Amino acid sequence: MNRATPLAVLALVAALVATPLTAQAPDPDDVSSIDGIIAAVYDVISGPAGQARDWDRWRSLFMDGARLIPVGRAQDGSVGHRVMTPEEYVSGAGGLERNGFFEQEIGRVQESFGQIAHLFSTYESRRNRDDAQPFARGINSFQLFNDGTRWWVVSIMWNAEGPGNPIPARYIR
Repeated sequence: MNRATPLAVLALVAALVATPLTAQAPDPDDVSSIDGIIAAVYDVISGPAGQARDWDRWRSLFMDGARLIPVGRAQDGSVGHRVMTPEEYVSGAGGLERNGFFEQEIGRVQESFGQIAHLFSTYESRRNRDDAQPFARGINSFQLFNDGTRWWVVSIMWNAEGPGNPIPARYIR
């Protein structure tokens, strides 16, 4: 009886787990590097008021089972979170298209080992690309996976800056 090697088993698991959320093939520039996939995430969600976002491109960035998790403090002081799939994020993203939204990375701390990477990507958000001041800042915590052929977003958890929660200087370029 043949026994599968540990690497063969890992390859099979990776192939089964890392399935795209859309039939659209990803742009190789979006998924061939960590820089590419991070830039693609920010690019897809950004745009002027009235501009539809390329949600098929968005879906092509995330592996099956991916999660998006905003966390923060409510007005009553309690801390909470919401867990969404990439598709649930799309369903709730109408305000991005209605109001205009531009998010850009202003700093990054990155750790990688083997096929995984974790990034603290500090962001600023504006309604218009040329607004002098952002209306929000925070940190996106990305979990990424490379299956040997491309990078996948596994999760993004984010926390906005606020009173009592300033962004530490080490997370800003």
